Amino acid sequence: MTHLAKLTFKTVSKSIPRDPVIARRDKVIAALEEQALVLAAALEGQDHIKLRSKWMINDQGERVLVRTQRRVKPWFFAQDGGWYVQCRYGARVISVDGKNNAVFVTALKDVGPVLEAFVAAATAGELDTVLANATLRQPRIKPGAARANADG
Repeated sequence: MTHLAKLTFKTVSKSIPRDPVIARRDKVIAALEEQALVLAAALEGQDHIKLRSKWMINDQGERVLVRTQRRVKPWFFAQDGGWYVQCRYGARVISVDGKNNAVFVTALKDVGPVLEAFVAAATAGELDTVLANATLRQPRIKPGAARANADG
């Protein structure tokens, strides 16, 4: 205990104040900017590849940092003779206007202005309530639980 007696102890909690609304906006804007890169690659007929670092164990049993490639999935797809563009927050598709979850355009080159409109709306704060609703977790109902409640 003589080694610890020389130290000055204090109770502190590390907190960096970050507004969750601004954090959600930044996350969506960064993802939409990446989707612009995905669109540029799609217009050239290629896939957009993102490099990611990953810890793996090599043949000697050592942990090494390996750079791997990952294909970024587009938020737009061809259907019904045109292209549908969706806005996502993480894995969830959000309904930007409150009812519909996609914007229809006739050509792939028209996807760019839609992505720009999504970025402008996110920057202006128009998507704040939709993003807040997307972060709420839905209660999970176990299979058969609804039937058991109906019987009782």
